[in-house]
Amino acid sequence: MPPDQEGLTVTIVTDSSAALETAVAAAAGIIVVPMRVTVGGIAYRDSDLAPAELVARFDEGVTTSAPAPGDFARVFADVPGEILVITVARQLSGTMAAARLAAADAGPRVRVLDGGTSAGSQALIALHAAAAARDGAGLAQVEAAARRAASRVRLVAALGTLDYLVRGGRLPGPIGSLGSRLGVRPLVELRAGRVLRRRPAFSKRAADERMVGMLLRSRAPGTRLHVIALHVLAEAQAQALLDRVRSEVEPETGLVARFGPAMVAHTGPDLTGLSWWWE
Repeated sequence: MPPDQEGLTVTIVTDSSAALETAVAAAAGIIVVPMRVTVGGIAYRDSDLAPAELVARFDEGVTTSAPAPGDFARVFADVPGEILVITVARQLSGTMAAARLAAADAGPRVRVLDGGTSAGSQALIALHAAAAARDGAGLAQVEAAARRAASRVRLVAALGTLDYLVRGGRLPGPIGSLGSRLGVRPLVELRAGRVLRRRPAFSKRAADERMVGMLLRSRAPGTRLHVIALHVLAEAQAQALLDRVRSEVEPETGLVARFGPAMVAHTGPDLTGLSWWWE
């Protein structure tokens, strides 16, 4: 069921690539449309499959797909007023295309924005747009707020292996095999829909410090931090990473969030990361 939209002039809709915990999305008035995951030939909505179950069944074969246009159309039909849809980067998924097909039938009250990113960064864009909507901004203003956040968000993650990104076509094969041979902890950054390699680390602690260092070096004077610490099955480690950030700067927004199954299929289970932007 959609969260309570009473009093909102604009409703934010996103897909489950965004690392938005259910309670956080509901409190912000954000509607999340689930991606689809197929495991062993059986299709699931992203929201119906726990990451731990997906990890346990990796050897059965895992594929992912975007929500269907009808999934968005049903949300649009249920929600009165104006809607801004913020999707995972179009280079990574057909989600934006599906949302646009549904929006074409809904008319000008629905706009679709390519977030250009995913996971925690997509969540931060959606949260910022939802805050503008709660403040009474109209659709054009809410979209402008979302674009402002989208132009500034960063997403960096430390992985156990690059094999899953290679398998999903996000990185070339030789790059993945190099990381595996060296036994390093690869770091990658998602920017403008592209997965970019960053200098690897040789331990989880070193990876965390490198990510925190990137966050701190990107700070501009007079800005406020919005940050989400990410994980798959390591909430305590993600909390420790957020605490490490807090030892340097107190964020305006500071959350811990878990990757959903559709994202885990492309990253593997051994992941921690940071999404942030300076407002």
